[in-house]
Formats: sequence, C-alpha cells, structure tokens
Amino acid sequence: MHPGPIGIFDSGYGGLTVFREIAQALPEYDYIYLGDNARAPYGTRSFETIYQYTLEAVKHLFALDCRLVILACNTASARALRSIQQKDLPAYGPRHRVLGVIRPTAERIGAFTRTRKVGLLATPGTVRSDSYVLEIGKLHPDIQVYQEACPMWVPLIEHHEHDGPGADYFVQQHLHHLLTPHPDIDAVLLACTHYPLLLPKIQLLLPRPGVHLISQGPIVAASLVDYLYRHPELEVLCTRGGTRYFLTTDQPEAFDAVAEAFYGAPVASVHAGW
Repeated sequence: MHPGPIGIFDSGYGGLTVFREIAQALPEYDYIYLGDNARAPYGTRSFETIYQYTLEAVKHLFALDCRLVILACNTASARALRSIQQKDLPAYGPRHRVLGVIRPTAERIGAFTRTRKVGLLATPGTVRSDSYVLEIGKLHPDIQVYQEACPMWVPLIEHHEHDGPGADYFVQQHLHHLLTPHPDIDAVLLACTHYPLLLPKIQLLLPRPGVHLISQGPIVAASLVDYLYRHPELEVLCTRGGTRYFLTTDQPEAFDAVAEAFYGAPVASVHAGW
C-alpha cells in the first residue's frame, strides 16, 4: 500500500473553511478536496441519502490513494460518519480512516464555557440529528446545549449576500431565538462550516457582550495535528509534497468563483469525474 494525499470532503463549499485551517497547520502534506456541489445541499436530505452520497465520495477519495479522509461537513459527520466507520471501513482494513468534525469540536467545547451553557447554530439537518447534544453529553455531562436551526444562512452565504444588509434580519432573528430565552449562554458554536463567513456580522449583531463565538476550523486542524502524532502508522501513508488539488462534482468554473471566499485564496478545480 503506497502513500497518498489527505482527503477532505464536503457537500459543497463550507469544508474549505476547515481545509484552510488544516493546510495552515500542516502545510507540508498533500491534499485533495472534494466538493459534491452537484448534489448539495445535504441538510434537507434523508439519512440514507446522505450516507450513500458521503460513502460514494469517501470511496472516490480512497481510489485516489487517500488513506485518511476528513468529513469537513457537519451534516455528513452527523448522519453518515458512524455508519461508514462501522459498516464500510472494515472491508478496507486498518490503514484507511475516516474522521469527522463533531467529535473534536465536542472534545474542546468545555474550554470555552464557564456557565456550562452552550448555544449551537447549525443547519436543520444537524439540529435534527442531535449529534452535538449527544456527543457533548457523553464528554461533558455538565454542559447544557441549546440548538437553533438557521435554514437561510447557507443560501445567503452561497449567493454572496452574507456581507449585505439583507442578512442582518436572519442573523438577528436566530441570535434572538437562541440567546434571549437562555441568558446564561456564554459560548456559541458555529456548527456549520459555512458560518465563519458570517462571523463578523454575528459579532456585530450579538444582543449582549461576553458571548464567545467558536469556529470549528482551528479546532479540527489542531485535532488532526494531534491525531497524526498519535497514529504514526497512518501518518507515514500521507505524502508530503505541499500540493492542493480541488475536485467538484459540478462545473469547475462555478465552483472556483465561489470557493475563493471560503478558502481565502484562488482555487482552480477540476471535475471529479463521476
């Protein structure tokens, strides 16, 4: 089994905010990013459909010699990761791994709250899954999690409206719904990888000071650094050439035009070929 790049998967663009942090923390490795833009969004789809789509993407990255794949998507992590790890990975053996973004975020969440009251802003699919509530409950049984689904935030971001005044109403609405009934919340997790693009507006429109806003990218990147250190048998299967390769299941030109805002640098993608 020869080494290969680290695979990063997302249903579309949001995972690029996580990839950006990973590439900054571990610049020496090779990476392939795969966005399933042709079938996005995943958040409104059934559990079985999300599992099937995510599995197809993971298999595609495995076929491109990725031994380690990161699901940089909360919906895929919430609704497909466990099934893939339990049902599908055994056929590939111990030298293939698939990791998500929920577990490392849940592990670190306790460091951000003193009141042990945490708010969660996410897509409807992630909220319905209760994955964060369950995972945080296992690791931090003293923390209460309050969830707020924000169905309009991803469309606003992908249509470049997140900086404009049109987004103000939707940001204020969901912050009010989350924070007003629960004044003890002192940390709010942005549990969608799109949401860092709204971070400046969220900070501006917070109804009260002292609330810590948490983005997942730095947490996931730090967790991956630690994971590779603790698993040298897998780390040696990750090539080090500093390359970044971008794939999309939709039109590359359309992907590139939007992707730069998420990745923070120009992106030149190619079609994934399926």
